[in-house]
Amino acid sequence: MTLLVKPDEVDAAPLVAALGRHLAGREVRLYPQVGRREDITYALVHAPPPGLLGSLPNLRAVFSLWSGIDHLASEPRLPDVPVVRMIDRGMTATMTAHVVQQVLAFHGRRALYAERQRRRQWLKGPLTAPFDRRVGILGLGVLGRGAARKLAALGFDVAGWSRAPKRIAAISCLSGAAGLERIVRRSEILVCLLPLTAETEGILSAALFALLPKGAFLINCARGGHLVEADLLEALSTGQLAGAALDVMAEEPPPPDHPFWDHPQIVLTPHAAAFSTPETAAEAVAANIARIERGEAPHGMVDFARG
Repeated sequence: MTLLVKPDEVDAAPLVAALGRHLAGREVRLYPQVGRREDITYALVHAPPPGLLGSLPNLRAVFSLWSGIDHLASEPRLPDVPVVRMIDRGMTATMTAHVVQQVLAFHGRRALYAERQRRRQWLKGPLTAPFDRRVGILGLGVLGRGAARKLAALGFDVAGWSRAPKRIAAISCLSGAAGLERIVRRSEILVCLLPLTAETEGILSAALFALLPKGAFLINCARGGHLVEADLLEALSTGQLAGAALDVMAEEPPPPDHPFWDHPQIVLTPHAAAFSTPETAAEAVAANIARIERGEAPHGMVDFARG
């Protein structure tokens, strides 16, 4: 077994070292040192050069270094092998922490109190207990479930939505078109953790914002393609939305003159909400390789038929 690693990090040494520990006795090659292409049975990649994966004749699986696989879209000859998203405890933990941080900031009116401190005003804002704050999570995959459970444990009134029905203890789970409208109408803080598909592209739009309670907050940690940016600006200007926290943009980084940079109601983070540590990524890849070699399906395998 030989694993080819094409990383997104400038310094890939920690990842290669961790893979060496978890795949003891196996060969790990760091791109661009491909060597004999016939030797390579697995590839762990981010944004591989076009044609690279298709040039590996004995490939058994492609592992994405990200939870998403949109960086593979430019691959003209994606091999007919399992494509596996990165699902590891590091990514789940970091995304959960980011979502909780943003929910708590909006719930506690951090921006309001920062402004009042700047003005030297000792004034209370609206006070709401967590159990009276309704939070909605769009997307109940591994990351969505992690965030929903942690918010529920903190006492928030949490509901989640997914395309297909799901059951999660202590979480009200909705699905389908009717379920989407119900969760949006109840969500004072709405978190998007959906996969980007033809069905979900542009879902965060004027039509959806109009269903939210007036003065709601939006958190998007999924993909920039989910958001219609002009509609967000309009919803903020009318007060339909009170604020937004965006970790993703349609264009990353956004151009210097993009209106989101200076908008007082928008918090931007540079696609940094979730990440795998070298150790947890190597652990997840090694576990999935072991599953494949036992004849089992890997965890996180992409179903292209579902978009």
